[in-house]
Amino acid sequence: MRERRDPIEEAADDSMDLYDVATWDVRTPLDKASSLIWRILAGSARLAIVLFAFLLLLGIGGFAALTDPQVGLLTALSALPAIGLAAYVYSTDVASSEPLTLLVGTFLLGVLTANFAAVLNTVLQPYFQALGFLGTALFFFLVVGPVEETVKLLAVRLYAYTDDRFNAVLDGAVYGAMAGLGFAVIENALYITRQLPNQQLDLGLELIGIGGGITAIRALAGPGHVIYSAIAGYYLGLAKFNPGNRGPIVVKGIILAALVHATYNTTVGIGSAGIAAITGLSGLAPFLIYVLIYDGVFGLFLLRKIQKYRNAYHDAHAPASTESDFDSELTEFE
Repeated sequence: MRERRDPIEEAADDSMDLYDVATWDVRTPLDKASSLIWRILAGSARLAIVLFAFLLLLGIGGFAALTDPQVGLLTALSALPAIGLAAYVYSTDVASSEPLTLLVGTFLLGVLTANFAAVLNTVLQPYFQALGFLGTALFFFLVVGPVEETVKLLAVRLYAYTDDRFNAVLDGAVYGAMAGLGFAVIENALYITRQLPNQQLDLGLELIGIGGGITAIRALAGPGHVIYSAIAGYYLGLAKFNPGNRGPIVVKGIILAALVHATYNTTVGIGSAGIAAITGLSGLAPFLIYVLIYDGVFGLFLLRKIQKYRNAYHDAHAPASTESDFDSELTEFE
């Protein structure tokens, strides 16, 4: 959709100065002051969101991974698969290498914005509990999926999206993956903090025995967050370069990511139980198999989208043979 213009601007030629009539740019001191005030207001709004998220993180004990070495170690171990997946998505960026400042900033914002989801999920979950399994499924599809994928996309929108170095559609998938990694890390830290016993543990076999189970479970859950938010992020990147349809494109990305996310949450218990019944396996093995299958399917979906972009990029930048070159070769052959 092309940018709409006033009828005067449509009909006028380039010699007409339509400043403050049908067009506008920064010229006068008042224009400069207005632009400065707008930038301050926009920046203050982003700063307020970040500060509020930081206070929420303090309030729910999210800094335990930094202050408690045991939680920190288990959190780091649980994040390794998600880190590997995010690194792979980063390596697929064919257009340009993304700057470390934007990558780290998006990761940290993913950590912070996750707290909005933590609070909303906690507040809204009791309203669905009375409906049993149906209520749980509705909670995943109406609250958890949409809320968590939206706040992860918010982490990209607050910083990287507005930077000029976000200069390709595929950048959206890269920064979406980083936001998902930040979300997974803080979620793992909170789960591990709540699951570990209150008493102090020795960093040894006792820690491995008690914390190893929850760490393994969180390690398997982490890559999903990277996949979901990379999908939504890809569409955020597509939206940036299609401003006329920006809203619907962003909504499409969130819907896709939220559906994949909520379906995983709803089916992981049933799927793991089914695999256990069929194979006779017990413990974490059925859960591991189900997660590998599920993440494999939608990881492949994400990688196919990335590969389609990469192929189009290479095709667009491939040197084209001209008609004259072809004609000259044909003449030489004759």
